[in-house]
Amino acid sequence: MGYVTAQLMVSLSGINAWTLERSADLSDELASRGVPLSMLFAPKIAGADQPKAVLEWVRGQRAAGNALLQHGYDHPADARTRTIRRRAEFASLPAHEATLRLTAAAATMERLNLTTDAFVPPRWVASPGTLLALRHKGFTLCADLMGTRDLRTDYVHRGRVQGFGFGERTEPWWCFALVMGTSRAARKGQLIRLAVDTTDLARSGPRQALLDAIDIALHHDATPLTYQALLTHQPARAA
Repeated sequence: MGYVTAQLMVSLSGINAWTLERSADLSDELASRGVPLSMLFAPKIAGADQPKAVLEWVRGQRAAGNALLQHGYDHPADARTRTIRRRAEFASLPAHEATLRLTAAAATMERLNLTTDAFVPPRWVASPGTLLALRHKGFTLCADLMGTRDLRTDYVHRGRVQGFGFGERTEPWWCFALVMGTSRAARKGQLIRLAVDTTDLARSGPRQALLDAIDIALHHDATPLTYQALLTHQPARAA
């Protein structure tokens, strides 16, 4: 009897002028492994005041086959700088307020020549009103903490986001958990969603753990995908 091979998606947030070198380094590492990158881009924070080099890099990555997803609208580029008690930007918005933010975001993305129909809410949490607003604005995909939703059919590709915790004391545990969790999911043929912020890439431990997790998934024949490609991909069955 055959088994279903795993699917692997890697996302990066926090792309800006100060982290561009780290972003490019990760993209190169993934390209050498045949793994596409899903770039999470906050229009107001990440786009409004960025130098031309950042925007050109993002456009170039997209042209090379990497994916672009809108990451909220005006939340902080690194949400960990805010108190954890502050609710994420799209976590509780009713539909009309979410529509207003999405309309403003769409105008910014269009001005930057970075339009996309895929959405990732800050902290991976979207309210029911946000989902309604996304459909109204023509988005086809919304990825949250527990899965990736096809907004055209409402089908959810189940798979929890895996990333890193906060602080040096928790870093070794999170690195170990990321690698081991990826290994288990890959052996079971599950959907693997690895999320990293450019802040994580500044530290050697998380950066190496991410690459180790990717290598383990590939060792178990995981299929590398972008979030957009997931909506049309049918998992392969190995003999």
